[in-house]
Amino acid sequence: MVDVFAVADIIVKHIKTHYPQDVAIVGYYGSYLQGRATERSDLDFFFIPATPRGKQVELQFIIDGISFDFWPIGWDRAERMSTSEDWSTTIIADCELMYVRSEEDLAKFMKLRETISSMGAPSNTLTLINRAEVVMRDCFTGLMKFRLAGESMDLPFCRILAQEMAANIFRSLALLNQTYYTRMYGHYREQVRNLPIKPDQLDFYLDTMMFSHSQDEIKSACEKLALDTLHLISERRNRLKGLRSYPNWMKGYYEEEKGMLNKLLTACEKGHYETAFFVATGVQDGLARILYAAEKGRWPGIFDLGEYREYYHRFSYPDLTALLDPEDFEPLRIAVLQLIEQLENHLRSEGVSMNQFDSVEDFETFYVSRL
Repeated sequence: MVDVFAVADIIVKHIKTHYPQDVAIVGYYGSYLQGRATERSDLDFFFIPATPRGKQVELQFIIDGISFDFWPIGWDRAERMSTSEDWSTTIIADCELMYVRSEEDLAKFMKLRETISSMGAPSNTLTLINRAEVVMRDCFTGLMKFRLAGESMDLPFCRILAQEMAANIFRSLALLNQTYYTRMYGHYREQVRNLPIKPDQLDFYLDTMMFSHSQDEIKSACEKLALDTLHLISERRNRLKGLRSYPNWMKGYYEEEKGMLNKLLTACEKGHYETAFFVATGVQDGLARILYAAEKGRWPGIFDLGEYREYYHRFSYPDLTALLDPEDFEPLRIAVLQLIEQLENHLRSEGVSMNQFDSVEDFETFYVSRL
């Protein structure tokens, strides 16, 4: 059996002799650290370069049939791991350090661990919910591949897509539960069982995805598991209590959007339907989203199916998209003017200040007095 730590010692000694200022951190993680190593296990080890020259110590090699991958993690990626943007969080959280260049490097590394330790804080909940939802987009890409392939998809590729979707769902569930996995490759399910938020039929769907010989059954299980996970994300988001604040969300919004409203008025006056189509739909949707954010204290989710328009309709803003008509632009033009007046009054009533001036002289008086 290869003495993997003797191999690591050779590398660390080489770094100390030839790259003492070029490598900040060397660490190991995985089966040897967790006491699960077998005779075929490699040593999972990495380094953080301190300079471009430090990257030269990277090496992949095999000794007596055992593979080794001494690979670099830049500080920027290590930071993403600590915030779960990169889901290899356990590497930073649980590794054992074998070499540290300086006290400053150690302090920087331990700061990353502090970030990880605060993952479960309420202040991180919305951020991690949003990331869980972003991960789910890849699942729906997989579902689209199922549909595009149709009857031509063979079982091997079907299983490849199922594996990709399962991995993304596991990742999404970890983020939703504000935690990370310490083991991978076949050990996700045992960790998910301990999570408080998970799909009720997770095991059934996973078994179908892994063991079924029917492409239709696998596809159906993938779709149902993705939808169940998405439902959990939506439920978790809806339980959050955000701070209602128009000044926080809509300061400067009207001044910027006024340019698009003017563009829409011009399109109506000139009868340019394509411009009117894109600007009207964009203005209406953008206003609906930011009204939702001002009321709820958060943006609508990626997979929101139009529920965010609730406040746009509740406040009786004009439906610009319904008035799009290449033969008659006047109703749309009148509605835009109505929206402008209504929005200004609405923002004033909510305490949102707007920088509007009647002349260049008025603007100059305002601007030069800013300190």
